[in-house]
Amino acid sequence: MQELVMILAGGQGSRLYPLCEDRCKPVMPFGGRYKVIDFVLSNFTNSGFYKILVLTQFMSSSIQRHISIGWKLSSQLSHYMDTISPQMRVGDGLYLGTADAIYQNLDIIKSESPDHVFVFGGDHIYKMNVRQMLDYHIEKGADLTLSVVPISLHEAKEMGVVEVDSHSRIRGFVEKPENPKPMPEKENMALVSMGNYLFNQDVLFEVIRKDHLKDSAHDFGLSIISQMIDKYKIYAYNFMTNHWPGMEEKERGYWCDIGTIDTYWKANMELCDVTPRLNLYDQKWPIRTAFHNYPGSKFVFANEDEGRVGWATDSIVSEGCIVSGGHINRSILSPGVRINSFSYVTDSILMDGVKVGRYCKIQKAIIDKDVYIAPHTEIGWDLEKDRKRYYVSESGIVVVAKKD
Repeated sequence: MQELVMILAGGQGSRLYPLCEDRCKPVMPFGGRYKVIDFVLSNFTNSGFYKILVLTQFMSSSIQRHISIGWKLSSQLSHYMDTISPQMRVGDGLYLGTADAIYQNLDIIKSESPDHVFVFGGDHIYKMNVRQMLDYHIEKGADLTLSVVPISLHEAKEMGVVEVDSHSRIRGFVEKPENPKPMPEKENMALVSMGNYLFNQDVLFEVIRKDHLKDSAHDFGLSIISQMIDKYKIYAYNFMTNHWPGMEEKERGYWCDIGTIDTYWKANMELCDVTPRLNLYDQKWPIRTAFHNYPGSKFVFANEDEGRVGWATDSIVSEGCIVSGGHINRSILSPGVRINSFSYVTDSILMDGVKVGRYCKIQKAIIDKDVYIAPHTEIGWDLEKDRKRYYVSESGIVVVAKKD
């Protein structure tokens, strides 16, 4: 059997404003040295799938560069990972929806003649042994399999909610319902789609072509899945049953949609816990990314009497960082960050190349790439003052964008 992987990586990430003004959501930095898309790409390569197409759209240059630098597969073994921009073979604009993105690339899928086609999103944080989903799909004789996960009813309002029978066959699907239907065994939880689909090729071609002729949103969740339920065999693969080499029990079912500033900040901060749910140090299931030629991180001890001691607690400090005095606490430093003397940074995310001057005080902030923070600046301590200069989220996370 042959499998082809299609990663939908064109998300604009409008709810992540202002961080996604000039980058697409899949290349948002995460955990210091990674990009969000590295997680789904690592899941597939770790699972033994090496024919991968990444469909881009908004701000595509950064994701194309990231993949060209960090994700070279062996062409001699017929392995590849290619990025594909809208070809405009059909129509004269961008993709109208997730289903339209696949429709406009049916010729590429056809040329590979796969038996199965994975259609996964590129903007979620999780680990997954995808081969187990394929095994389940074949065992069930499914036409389409969705990976699903139970979440709270409140969170489910923003997701596609799935209803299944006792054999895990999908009997209902509603996108973003006002009143999500709870799971029979857990009345405070609903079963939701992770946005990851596995199609038989012939079924994919049939439903995509039919949808193209309709006046619809041309989206899998909004337009296609609910229309397939009565005619096709659609099954739910429970992500809670998934496991991989080196998995720790606390990681079971971890899946995060970093769709807002608050969820993005929270997911990063959880990595600073002593034993976080998401283990980035598991060499049996590594998360790979582009390698850049940075030196090791450096902590400068200059003068203890003056307080010029560079130190970090409960933090992730990436390669190439210099903590030249100052205290970093529960924070994530991406590559090339510099913290100067007498500064204090806590509960914050500093992206690549950020420079923090002397005597700064920063808390609960996200500072974008290459931003310079002038000496004596305070961020996160007076939100009324911060709102006049920066973007502040609903829960009080201060975002210092590149233009600020």
